[in-house]
Amino acid sequence: MADVKTTSKKKQRRSVPAGQIHIQATFNNTIVTFTDKKGNALTASSAGATGFRGSKKGTAYAAQIAAEKVAETAKSQFGVNSVDVFVKGVGLGREAAIRAMSGYEISVDSIRDVTGVPHGGVRPRKARRA
Repeated sequence: MADVKTTSKKKQRRSVPAGQIHIQATFNNTIVTFTDKKGNALTASSAGATGFRGSKKGTAYAAQIAAEKVAETAKSQFGVNSVDVFVKGVGLGREAAIRAMSGYEISVDSIRDVTGVPHGGVRPRKARRA
């Protein structure tokens, strides 16, 4: 058996000048994801991934740090200039994550709230028999 060398292609750097930022802000954590226009995830970070633990993950400052980490990666690796922001959830990190983008010269084209709205609610409990 002869040794066969496999040549691997060098990973091409993608240029994504315009993309989307998805912010999921819950009471316990904030997840920030940078995607291209189609919604394919390119980089992501969360308050937990940046080193915050416990109740500190739900704070606005933790969300800001997570958003800065995503913005830095998006700017340096993908050359992003403008983003559309999609916010989901009711946590403290909603506005803080959006404000963090301005520090990296990323223009925010639009902000859209995509939080789910309950309709009809859950099934009621069965009637109590006394």
